[in-house]
Amino acid sequence: MTRPTPDPDRSGGRDLRMARELEGHVAWLGTFSGTALGVLSVASGIYTYLGVSSLLDDNGAMSVFAAIAYSVAVSVGIFVFWSYLLRLFPAVRTAQARVALLGAMGLGSVAIIAMSSWLNAAALAGSAAVEQHLAKTVQDYQTSLERAHEVALTGQALERDVARVRQSFEDLSEQEATGDLSGLAGRGAVFRVLRQKAAELSALEAQIASQTPRVNDAFSEGNAILSRMRALTVEQGPVEARSVEFSEAAVRLQGLITQMRQLTVAPLVERAAQDLAASVVLPELDSRSAEGRNDQAATIKSVLEVLGQRAATLERAAQEVSALPAAPEVTYTPVSSADAVILYARNFIPSWAGAIAIDLLPAVLVFILAITQSAIRQGRDGASVEDTMTLSELRAALRAARDVDLAFDAEHLPETRKPPEAESAKETPSAEVKPFSGSTG
Repeated sequence: MTRPTPDPDRSGGRDLRMARELEGHVAWLGTFSGTALGVLSVASGIYTYLGVSSLLDDNGAMSVFAAIAYSVAVSVGIFVFWSYLLRLFPAVRTAQARVALLGAMGLGSVAIIAMSSWLNAAALAGSAAVEQHLAKTVQDYQTSLERAHEVALTGQALERDVARVRQSFEDLSEQEATGDLSGLAGRGAVFRVLRQKAAELSALEAQIASQTPRVNDAFSEGNAILSRMRALTVEQGPVEARSVEFSEAAVRLQGLITQMRQLTVAPLVERAAQDLAASVVLPELDSRSAEGRNDQAATIKSVLEVLGQRAATLERAAQEVSALPAAPEVTYTPVSSADAVILYARNFIPSWAGAIAIDLLPAVLVFILAITQSAIRQGRDGASVEDTMTLSELRAALRAARDVDLAFDAEHLPETRKPPEAESAKETPSAEVKPFSGSTG
C-alpha cells in the first residue's frame, strides 16, 4: 500500500495562508511595539539616573541636571538603537548582511551594558553591595586581629622557657652554695656567675610578664571595635553615613593591631639570649689554694658551656616565634555603590540579570520578528501573483485596468469620428420653417 503524495498546490496554499496570518499578527503587534520599547527605555533611564546620582558627590542643581541629561541620553540611545534593529534586521535576507547586523547588535549591547546596565545594578543593589563590602572588611580585620593576638600569645609563651632556664641556674647556684658543684661550699666566684645570669633571666621574665595585660587589653578593645563595626553593617539608615563611622572604627582597630604586633617579645628574647652567653662578667677566683682556684676555673668553664647551650636553645625558640606569619595588613577603602556591585558581582547575580535584561530584552523581540518575517517570505515563495492577491487588491487591480482601457481608447480614437451623441443629432432631420404669406390659394 503506497502512501499518498502531498499535493503541492494544497501545501503552497497552506503556506500562503500561514504567511497571511503571520502578516496580520505582525501588523497588530506593530501597533504597540514602539510604545513598549519606549517604556523599557524610560525605565532603564530612571534606574540609570539613580545610579548616576549615587556617583555624584555634589547634590546641587548642576549635578541633578547632569544626572537627568545622562539618563535621558541613555533612554534615547536605547530606543533608537533597538528601533533600528527591529526595522532593519528582519528585513535583510542575505547571510552577510545578517552577520554584519549581528555584530552591530553585539557592539551596541556591550555599549548599553557599559553606559546603563551597571548603573541600573547599582540602583537595584548598591546599598546591599556596600554592606557586603563592610562585612568582608570586618572579616578581614577579625582575621588580622586574631592572628596578631595569636603571635603575641606565642611570644608570651617564651616566658616559660625563660623561667625554665632561670630556674636551672638558680638550682646550680644552690648546689654551688652547698659545695655539690665545684666542691667548694659557699658563695664564691661560681655562685656569683650563676646568680648573675639568674638575675638577668629573672628581669627578662618580669618584662615578658608585664606585656601580658597589655596584649589582653588590646585584644579586648579590638573585639569591642569589631562588634561595633558588625553592628554598622546591618543597621538601618543610609549606608553612606554608616560608612563614615565604619571608617573611623577601622582606623582605631588598625592602630590596635599595629600595637599588638609591637607587643610581641620574641625579638627581645632573641637579643637577650644572644647577650646571655656573650656578656659574662667573670669574678675573681677567691679560693685560697691553687687547687681550689683550678677547680673554680674548671667549674666556671663548664657553667659557661651550659650557659651557651641554654642561650642557644632560648634563641632558637625566639626565632621560631619571629618566623611565624605576621598578621595580614588590612586597609579599609570606602567604595561607592556602583563600584561595590562590580566588586561583588557574584553575590548579586539576580540584580545584574534584571539590570541587563531591561536593556537587552528588545534583542529577543528582534529575533522573534526576524524569524516571523523569514517564515512569511518562505510561505510566499513560489506563489503566483493571483494566489497572493487579496480581494481588495483584486478590486483595486480591476479598477486600475478599467481606467487604463478608457485612457487608451481616448488617446487612440480617430479625429474624424464623433462621439455617439453628435452622430445621432446629425442623422435626425430638422423641420423646415416656411414663411406665412397670409393667402389661401
